[in-house]
Amino acid sequence: MEKVMAVYDVDPVYARRFADVVNQKEKVPFEVIPFTTLEALKEYVKKHSVEILLISDSMPRELIEGLKVNSVVALAEGETVNSSDSYPSVYKYQAAGNIIREVMACYCEQPVENPLVLLGRRSRVLGIYSPIGRCLKTSLALTLGQQLAKEGTVLYVGLEEFSGFSRIIDGQCKSDFSDVLYFFRQGNLDIMRLRSLAYTWKEMDYLPPVRYPEDLEQLTGEEAGSLVEKLAGEMGYSYIIVDAGRPGRNLIPVLEHCDVIYMPVKEDGVSSAKLEEFEEYLDTAGYEALRERIRRVKLPYHSSFGRRDTYAEQLLWGELGDYVRQLLKGAPWK
Repeated sequence: MEKVMAVYDVDPVYARRFADVVNQKEKVPFEVIPFTTLEALKEYVKKHSVEILLISDSMPRELIEGLKVNSVVALAEGETVNSSDSYPSVYKYQAAGNIIREVMACYCEQPVENPLVLLGRRSRVLGIYSPIGRCLKTSLALTLGQQLAKEGTVLYVGLEEFSGFSRIIDGQCKSDFSDVLYFFRQGNLDIMRLRSLAYTWKEMDYLPPVRYPEDLEQLTGEEAGSLVEKLAGEMGYSYIIVDAGRPGRNLIPVLEHCDVIYMPVKEDGVSSAKLEEFEEYLDTAGYEALRERIRRVKLPYHSSFGRRDTYAEQLLWGELGDYVRQLLKGAPWK
């Protein structure tokens, strides 16, 4: 049964619009229900369970203290002030995705007896990796993510030290993959926590890359594989795009959890030699089954790169976008 997030604001239009946007576009394990009167809200909670209540910060606290709700977050019209004698608050006049992220962060600060797991089909995990440099690997990952987001929910995970991803999409992020690793190691990573850490670009969710390369260097292979499997098995996404970084102790365990691995290739002599060495390593190290999941792809060269701030959008509608759409037609892993 889906949990309920109730919204009661002094402006009934705001409550209805917020609920419509979140229910249609945001990927949260809640049904958001707006209420236009306090009386209607009181009647509802008598018969139904409410996990989170979003309520105007102008509402006197004594009017809602008797309501049977698990968590209360105030919608502030001005500066947010969180103190020991007040409900945690978020600024109401910002994008719905930002509000949800901050609400999930407030919610996760409370002890939860049974962390929420979204049951259902395991996410399809697409790995993007190549031992060759300058092969449009990240461009392919971004294009795949954008295209697949048209037919399902997508989470993009970048495992490179310096991916340039945040600069390409011009994202200003307060959290990143380092925070994901922290909560995963603490055993506190569930869908609520992930939703407080993930951001949305276009229709695709993403985890911003690490702030410090050392965070990835300290990631063991066992941790990396377990984290990918947890994201795939418990977070409810249709697809997870893993943009794998350079070879290291966590590369093979990550690739082993991928349903398919797309490997951009080039035809020059040095690139061919690198591919041969990598495939020889897989054979001699006993990873023949992994090799069978690798799909070599020779990507089209961009005839026009355009400006950096519109680069990612251009990928989807340029030569690479056409290539990806053909690549996905009839893909056996879908």
